[in-house]
Amino acid sequence: MIRVDLNCDLGESFGAYTIGNDQEVIPLITSANVACGYHAGDALVMEKTVALCKEYGVSIGAHPGYPDLMGFGRRNLAANAKEVYAYSVYQIGALRAFLTGAGMKLAHVKPHGAMYNMAAKDAALADAICRAIRESTPEGEEVPRFLCLAGSEMIRAAERAGIPYTSEVFADRAYEDDGTLVARSKPGAVISDEKVAIQRSVRMVKEGRVLSVNGKDISIRADSICVHGDNAHALEFVRQIRAALEAEGVAVGAPSAQ
Repeated sequence: MIRVDLNCDLGESFGAYTIGNDQEVIPLITSANVACGYHAGDALVMEKTVALCKEYGVSIGAHPGYPDLMGFGRRNLAANAKEVYAYSVYQIGALRAFLTGAGMKLAHVKPHGAMYNMAAKDAALADAICRAIRESTPEGEEVPRFLCLAGSEMIRAAERAGIPYTSEVFADRAYEDDGTLVARSKPGAVISDEKVAIQRSVRMVKEGRVLSVNGKDISIRADSICVHGDNAHALEFVRQIRAALEAEGVAVGAPSAQ
């Protein structure tokens, strides 16, 4: 039986500002990528999100991003590999502290926004994140999985580093011909049509193919499907994508060890 993870970027509210619908989304997903305070989130939100995930048996990963609260971590920063390593270690450690307090383990790490997209193309940045994942793992604990853009430099970095990884696809984002994500500044980058998102998700999982923004049919490996928590359609996307996958005989669950 085909099995796929269904993940969502969550814990992105902070202070007096509410982003996303975490309370409703968490029961429907199998993995959560929790913001760690740099691009979004704060200490109270992290604690609450960990508690919600524990209540519903959802696997938890750190979602480190650039220190860019105003830009929601989606603006490219001229950060070098040393800086990306330090940003990642800092944020992974913050979330791990809350997980330890809740009696839970860090299951994975997924960079956010610009850090994710830049590391998908820049081997040095991808290697820095892998080093952060490995070197921040306490002795005796299993190294968390690296949640990577399918076919990207992040996957090659994980293979070089010898750490487990999961190949991720996006239900609500358009792809370029080379398999990278269409920049949000371009028209059509974000998919808002539920039927399109569902059809694409099922095809990526069952056939390993997706149409690029230019109509090219490209190969893609879907171990995990992401829906962005700040997408206005996130709740319906998650609910309907999960139902469609299960109707097609696809098991939905968090990744198992490779």
